[in-house]
Amino acid sequence: MKRRSFLKTAAAAAAMPSVAPLIAVAASTEKRATVPGRIARFGDGRDWFFDRRFGMFVHWGLYAIPGFHEQHQWRKRVPRAEYVKLAAQWNPVKYDPDAWLDLLERTGMKYICLTTKHHDGFCLWDTKQTTYNTMNTPFGKDVLRMLADACHRRGIPLCLYYSIADWHQPNYPNQGRHHELAGPEPGDQPDWGKYLDFLRAQVRELCTNYGELHGFWWDMNVPQHKDPSISAMIRQLQPKAVINNRGFDDGDFGTPERDYDKKSGDAAAFDRPTEACQSVGAESWGYRKDEDYYTDRHIIRSIDRYLARDANYLLNVGPMPDGTIAPEAVAILDRVGAWYEKVKESFEGAEPASKLVQNPGVTLTRRGNDLYVHLSVDPPTDAVKLKPFRVAPKRATLLNDGRPVEVALDMVPSDHVEQKGYLRLRKLPTNEMANTVLVAKLEFDRPVEAAAGAVGADDDMRRR
Repeated sequence: MKRRSFLKTAAAAAAMPSVAPLIAVAASTEKRATVPGRIARFGDGRDWFFDRRFGMFVHWGLYAIPGFHEQHQWRKRVPRAEYVKLAAQWNPVKYDPDAWLDLLERTGMKYICLTTKHHDGFCLWDTKQTTYNTMNTPFGKDVLRMLADACHRRGIPLCLYYSIADWHQPNYPNQGRHHELAGPEPGDQPDWGKYLDFLRAQVRELCTNYGELHGFWWDMNVPQHKDPSISAMIRQLQPKAVINNRGFDDGDFGTPERDYDKKSGDAAAFDRPTEACQSVGAESWGYRKDEDYYTDRHIIRSIDRYLARDANYLLNVGPMPDGTIAPEAVAILDRVGAWYEKVKESFEGAEPASKLVQNPGVTLTRRGNDLYVHLSVDPPTDAVKLKPFRVAPKRATLLNDGRPVEVALDMVPSDHVEQKGYLRLRKLPTNEMANTVLVAKLEFDRPVEAAAGAVGADDDMRRR
């Protein structure tokens, strides 16, 4: 995993029990495009992506055993002959995919993406293309099969990560470029053409042997090789699968990672479908024994910032060697899930509406005449002015805990030039809830565009 950075029609929704309730949401979001030229929906089985926008990323493999980083072999400069010995220790006896999916569901997540093969080349499925896989270990079970069966049984979309860079396969041309070994190791026979044959065979296995898939998440196309036929094969075999932009063509969606992409982090909107990704730990995507975990505030603000701008979000955990997820990571997801459960109506079935206000630190979403105010940037005071709104909502509620929000329309000293009062949300619990993101719901008796452009009469200048 490294810097750079998944969509369902109503008919397709009926085929997946837990997706069926989203049909109404899909119908309400068919015209969600916020940037001229951006597609609103794909119009085919990939449209699940627009309805299930919060997902779980899972980085898991041999690297969990030393517990340093998913790129342990490369970052620690471990010779391949030594690193491969970890396979003899691969025995995650507590691996229970249903436990992962239980955590996913109570966090509010709607799909999952698993690293089937990371840069180290170790495969978590019963591949016939290499013996370097989970079947040839003390565990001796198909990790992907177990997860796929659980996902299909529970109606949870399954997406697969696959690293193009490979530090084990003898034909991959390691040349010392970024995220590559310094050069060929003993026994290697670098041949890009033969490696692509290997890759195609593995992709066909993944897309043929594990039932319905909903996404293919490429990573690390170091040679920047272009070949649209590979995506075409995936689409033929798995028509509901969305494909990201890190593979052999531009794919279906962009993938800003962590906070590396400043442009994506600050963009008012995205010109294509987008899925941001972040891990609960700051140092690693895979399990790290001595991880430095992000604060709840950092993660929640990141999630809010992207979901409120109509992007998807993948939040990653790295299971431990035994297959369980670290207690610290579980606790983080439980706290994130508690926040998400309270504010999810401001994302699910809502659309971006930040253009309605002039505040640079305020993000808005809307559903009909309801406006949601997201404070993912620290407000400097306990009040937020929504300029140019000059009409008060009929009701204002803080979704975080259900308390009413005081609103005002009177002129304040900083409005002396305009000699007008604007809608303000007052006495917000900005200190009390400093470790989260406040989301206020404003219910108007008119379309929000009209409320934003209305000129308030004197009798509207009232405090609620």
